[in-house]
Amino acid sequence: MKVLVWNENRHEKIEPKVTEIYPGGLHGYIAGILRTDDIEVKTATLDDENCGINEDVLKETDVLIWWGHMCHGEVPDEVVDLVQKYVLEGMGLILLHSAHHSKIFKRLMGTTCNLKWRDRARERVWTIKPNHPIAQGVDETFVIDPEEMYGEPFDIPNPDEIIFMGWFNGGEVFRSGCTWTRGHGKIFYFQPGHETNRAFHNKNVQTIIKNAVRWACPLKKNIEIPCPNPEPLENV
Repeated sequence: MKVLVWNENRHEKIEPKVTEIYPGGLHGYIAGILRTDDIEVKTATLDDENCGINEDVLKETDVLIWWGHMCHGEVPDEVVDLVQKYVLEGMGLILLHSAHHSKIFKRLMGTTCNLKWRDRARERVWTIKPNHPIAQGVDETFVIDPEEMYGEPFDIPNPDEIIFMGWFNGGEVFRSGCTWTRGHGKIFYFQPGHETNRAFHNKNVQTIIKNAVRWACPLKKNIEIPCPNPEPLENV
């Protein structure tokens, strides 16, 4: 399995606290969580040539993980077009935290993906679909403190599945872990992961990301979606 972890990598350059919490940047830390004997992980960032994303890279990528926050608008539309193409053809896509406002997520959802937000909250995550592959080995409930509050209404199309729900100490609730299918590709959005908090150190969060990669990995990929004009199979 080949995974590409994409990170904006801008907070790391201006906020020392981020690299104190996540040595090697968010992309490097998440990559380290995932590397096993059967998972090959590479990283790419916004400041790489063409954002580190091109045809050759995506042809060899089974699952793309995306983290972005302050520079969504700097991602070229051509890169978004390419990622969309490969998701539709079977590549898995996992979007973390502020990637809800990434161009690629909004493109695939077709909505604003707006939500309520407030930093420095206490979150309790509930596993509401414990039999789902992404929830295997995850506690029924766990706490992330502090975490940035994301609250409903979350302007997304109805998910195929809601696997996790978050409750915050301000009284807000949020659909914290949701799945969709677009074309042949599986998509998972997961809410925790503010850059100056420690969510990715949480063992349940790490298990969820590992499970999500395996769930989103396609049996087949690069499956073109044609629009043919065939002759009839039968004349009835």
